[in-house]
Amino acid sequence: MNLRRVVSGCLAVTVVVGLSACGGSDQAANVAGDKKITVYSGRSETLVKPLLEKFQQQTGITVQVRYGTSAQMAAQLAEEGERSPADLFFSQDAGALGAVAKAGDLAALPTEVLGKVPEVYRSRAGLWVGVSGRSRVLVYNTELVPTAELPTSVFELADPAWKGKIGVAPTNGSFQSFVTALRVQHGDTKAKQFLTQLKANDPATRDGNVQIVADVDAGKLAVGLVNHYYVYELAKEQGTAPDKLKARLHFFPDGDTGALVNVAGVGVLKRSATDPDTRAFVDYLLGTEGQAYFAEQTYEYPLIAGVAAPAGLPALGSLAAPRIDLNDLDTLDATIAMIKEAGLA
Repeated sequence: MNLRRVVSGCLAVTVVVGLSACGGSDQAANVAGDKKITVYSGRSETLVKPLLEKFQQQTGITVQVRYGTSAQMAAQLAEEGERSPADLFFSQDAGALGAVAKAGDLAALPTEVLGKVPEVYRSRAGLWVGVSGRSRVLVYNTELVPTAELPTSVFELADPAWKGKIGVAPTNGSFQSFVTALRVQHGDTKAKQFLTQLKANDPATRDGNVQIVADVDAGKLAVGLVNHYYVYELAKEQGTAPDKLKARLHFFPDGDTGALVNVAGVGVLKRSATDPDTRAFVDYLLGTEGQAYFAEQTYEYPLIAGVAAPAGLPALGSLAAPRIDLNDLDTLDATIAMIKEAGLA
């Protein structure tokens, strides 16, 4: 499957400050230092719009945003090619960033930018950089799943004992990167077998992690495969502490693929490599204020030194993540095809 076919025509657009849906006049507006940037965001509007508005207010740089899933944005960039009005790609995961980098669309970032983030969380070729970290977890309902029965590996969810109890979001970028990690760590045959068995267990499919966590907390599902921070978001929404919810986090041990630590990250399109406005945006994401926003508002792990992680979470360095190079998650086409072949999407 070709990424260009994932999205056709114009995507729905949500705007911070005016953006036409189909390009055209946007292209002419992409001038270095014109106090305007266009961001293609695979991160959801609810998560990042307040941060983008803060950046705009502080710098006077108009931020024009096109929202979609990370796969959709990667596909849109591939479809548009050199005609794209995008200056930056703000992705939910490293896999989509890698796919766009692999297509040759991203510019090398300056050494001083890359050096702000540990090597494991950035492109080995310097084409993208992580801005926040997230761990894959199993969210479970404490009244439906005793602690002693929690799986020690994500592969255990293929057991018939979990039939009808699992929530997944197959079209979500974080799930797709997890599947790519399965392929990288265990090979395509085992990854395909897992997906086929997971499908046989009649999982509840959702568009995103938010609904999975809400359904687990409500007892509609026993468990779900999500990113860690959605439990914190639900607690905030309900005006309570995470440990007061029925939905809790289970971190898979011993380097299991289910404990993948991925990043949301940013890449700069080649056409905007020397644009000072684009550089200002990247610097803001990797600055103290931007990093504190991720820790305090979206409950993700900050990636620069000197910014504290969200309270109550295990330290990023203490997580028993699988030894997977995030640069190897760039085969998004093959992963999406495998998920569809398994009947999950």
